[in-house]
Amino acid sequence: MKKEYIIPIFVPHLGCPNDCTFCNQKAISGQTKMVTAKDVTETIESFLQYMKDANADKEVAFYGGSFTAIAKEKQEELLQAAYPYIQKGIIQRIRISTRPDAIDKDILKMLKKYKVKIIELGVQTSNNYILEKIRRGHTFEDVKKASKLIRKYGFILGHQMMIGLPESTKQDEIDTALDCIKLKPKLVRIYPVLVIKHTALAKDLAEGKYEPLSVVQAVERSKELVYLFKKKNIEVIRIGLQNTDTITSPENENSEVVAGPYHPAFRQLVEASIWYDAIAERIKKINSKVSKIQILANEQDINNIVGHKRENLRKLQEIYEVNAKVVKENKIKPGKFELKIIA
Repeated sequence: MKKEYIIPIFVPHLGCPNDCTFCNQKAISGQTKMVTAKDVTETIESFLQYMKDANADKEVAFYGGSFTAIAKEKQEELLQAAYPYIQKGIIQRIRISTRPDAIDKDILKMLKKYKVKIIELGVQTSNNYILEKIRRGHTFEDVKKASKLIRKYGFILGHQMMIGLPESTKQDEIDTALDCIKLKPKLVRIYPVLVIKHTALAKDLAEGKYEPLSVVQAVERSKELVYLFKKKNIEVIRIGLQNTDTITSPENENSEVVAGPYHPAFRQLVEASIWYDAIAERIKKINSKVSKIQILANEQDINNIVGHKRENLRKLQEIYEVNAKVVKENKIKPGKFELKIIA
């Protein structure tokens, strides 16, 4: 399997016509000025210089704001800077993220011209009441239209959804996942809501009008969504915001996060919880009393089986009185495991 490198280029909030209640893109991306073609070229060259595997797949990803909502001239300027690397085979693909109401046929034709391959849509929720409450500025009908157009024009479709939005319930989030699945994205990101400084949501929190999810609640809700997406072979490429100098624990004085289910290893918490459920289910099916087991698995799964700070092994001991040892066995496919009873 080829190694993959992503060259991130952050496009500021200027592309967004709305200020969603949860959003402060400057804080999230750390970007305060609009990038230029020169910035794109310099970023690509800088990353290429330090990439060790010359044969790896390389992708330029325009993150941050809503790419297709910025001026078309600026879109083309940035894409033109990346395009020569595509032509020369140095970069294999370009990815953008954008709003569903900033997609139409003309935009897609332009993106096709510059060999953009992946388009991710900020869906957030399929509940129109919640979309209105967070001042998103579009409805789920826009998501449907944009998703169908993107797939029709041959792009890889991605969806980004959120959990813990104001008044959103676990069922709302399950419904959003199911609604997204119907639109056939190839990949998905799941973002638990973090309360960021200088946002309307931060004001609501201070006034007692909003209560964020706890880490435990966010892990449980995320896990349910991962099950749904995996069942339909939709890749979950991120769970939780990327940790940065400013997106970090609220206890850190430099953090822009006021509250919410922040954890530096949030995805591992979710994946470890999924593994724990699978192992516990296997133990419950054993008819006799078990006190000692071995769990054999591929080495790439070991950390998640053990759990963050060995949490899974501790829970197996406390709840089932089972002493578990995890053993590396690379003959076993990733995602699978074998359980051996020792005593």
